[in-house]
Amino acid sequence: MKEAKTIYLSLGSNLGNKLFNLQRAVLLLQKELGIILEISGVYKSPSWGFEGEDFMNACLSLETNCTPAEILSIILKVEREMGRKRVPGEGYQSRNIDIDLLYYGSEIIKTDELTIPHPHLHLRRFVLKPLAD
Repeated sequence: MKEAKTIYLSLGSNLGNKLFNLQRAVLLLQKELGIILEISGVYKSPSWGFEGEDFMNACLSLETNCTPAEILSIILKVEREMGRKRVPGEGYQSRNIDIDLLYYGSEIIKTDELTIPHPHLHLRRFVLKPLAD
């Protein structure tokens, strides 16, 4: 049996019913990944890297037995289930849900698919503030 890890995820939405999108993502992530330990407050922030509506952002910590690769797969599945369409090469764009894996325990991971801690974490106040909660 794998050892449970505490992971930290950031959630963002700037399309549709933003608060509902965040709530739905939290429920789907708990169903797929494990026990939610804490959820931050929700913060409003301007879009970052493109022109678009303001985002609602939050972070959560969760206990899971999944590997980082499994977590990434589940995150992408949840985003697809919620209607997110990723368009490679299009850059940042508005989305009803965006989920990023920020931390996987205290591990440092760098693969072609995944970098943990998230490589842009230190630049994103809209993640740092809810993460500090």
